[in-house]
Amino acid sequence: MISRITQSVAISYSNSAFEGSRDTDNPLIPDSNSLGGPTRNFATIDADRLRRTGFPEVILGSGKSIPQISQLAAEIYAEAGFVLVTRSNRASFVAVQDAIPNAKFVESCGAIWADQRRPSVLYDGIAVVCAGTADLPVADEAALVAELMQCRVVRVNDVGIAGIHRLLNRRADIEDATAIVVVAGMDGALPAAVAGLVAAPVIAVPTSTGYGTGLGGYAAMLTMLNSCAAGVSVVNIDAGFSAGYQAGTIAKLAGRVVRI
Repeated sequence: MISRITQSVAISYSNSAFEGSRDTDNPLIPDSNSLGGPTRNFATIDADRLRRTGFPEVILGSGKSIPQISQLAAEIYAEAGFVLVTRSNRASFVAVQDAIPNAKFVESCGAIWADQRRPSVLYDGIAVVCAGTADLPVADEAALVAELMQCRVVRVNDVGIAGIHRLLNRRADIEDATAIVVVAGMDGALPAAVAGLVAAPVIAVPTSTGYGTGLGGYAAMLTMLNSCAAGVSVVNIDAGFSAGYQAGTIAKLAGRVVRI
């Protein structure tokens, strides 16, 4: 059992979660889209996703060529008024910025985004808690996604359990939250500590930060899945996007708003 897990982790290490986009095509079979999305020889945009879910299709940059990313980003932005590309790189950002001049790049997590909306209110109540500085790329991705969902995000950084007093000193920042994303690698114990202090649901994100027996985040993930504290759900390793989206969805359903 352990041998099989170790082998699978070794494969994942050779394809880092934050690797840049490759300039190679990965064609999809062209398909007709009854919802009206444009069809090309490499992708079919889900043009109806914004109406159904409140958020447009997100572009995973890893594995896509620079022209593919820039073309998809421009089309989604023109339709939705905002766009997000995850796990990309600066070369792709330059190409996207040529098509969308107000595009921005978050170096830590490789996210490209642009937003021309001007909301008058934000959904309140999200906290993104990060165990260590090495976990910040994943936390940055989670926070960006929630912010693009028009949520106000409070950041609580470098409060890992090796110095539990640091978390307790920031307790006021998490006690009133509607949803809390907790990002941690190593032993992955921080989400349970947070969940024992608050009434809000905790969305735990294991990261690949750590040493050999951490197995690229598997140890942290297993700790989180076995949390003694109630109210903890767990997303995939390094999946800041998934956690930020879940937190944003909870905050929007809760309906707490602040005017800006």
